[in-house]
Amino acid sequence: MPYQPPTHSVERSLRATTGAKIVAGVDEVGRGAWAGPVTVCAAVTGLRRPPDGLTDSKLLTPKRRLALAGVLESWVTAYALGDASPLEIDELGMTAALRLAATRALDALPVRPEVVILDGKHDYLGDPWKVRTVIKGDQSCVVVAAASVIAKVRRDAMMAELGSEHADFGFCDNAGYPSPVHRAALEELGPTPYHRLSWSYLDTLPKWQHLKRVRVFPEPRTGASLEAGGQLGFDF
Repeated sequence: MPYQPPTHSVERSLRATTGAKIVAGVDEVGRGAWAGPVTVCAAVTGLRRPPDGLTDSKLLTPKRRLALAGVLESWVTAYALGDASPLEIDELGMTAALRLAATRALDALPVRPEVVILDGKHDYLGDPWKVRTVIKGDQSCVVVAAASVIAKVRRDAMMAELGSEHADFGFCDNAGYPSPVHRAALEELGPTPYHRLSWSYLDTLPKWQHLKRVRVFPEPRTGASLEAGGQLGFDF
């Protein structure tokens, strides 16, 4: 399929139907990793033409992603990042950890968004934020794609720093995600302080199962959300 650049169509629609002038895009990285935080970027871009080649960070080469992030950080109107630590993920569960990281990012913005475009199908953010969910928003929405690239590059850099401390785990290459090198290091050395100890990978490591942390807190309920193409159901 040929490259289809992201557009401002969702942002324009939200402006037209809700009167919102400040629309933020939010995307996360690190959800499926064994180690490291989950990182969320909140970005505001306005309706300016985006840099060439902008798309979902997962579709870019590392070199291109790094170069584009450098451009985006000065091109966006504003951006901020929020993390939830491995311990917070273990104690709260992933949904609540995502909400925590996203709230930290949104609260750190110099402007308060009137609407948040959230990548994916599910609204893990909820009240008091007014949320529009967009499936594959990191490919179709400029503001979400920008957040996607910045979040990925920032978290990869963080994991590369941890890689210098724990070289056997290959964090510089796998960013804490599952890989043969990562699994071999876990089997031999056990988890580091940066690993999520409530995750099922520990079930396959008998030598280290005693370290498993069991989550005891229930997942919170989040607010209603909208998928792309749905009708706005909020009282703005």
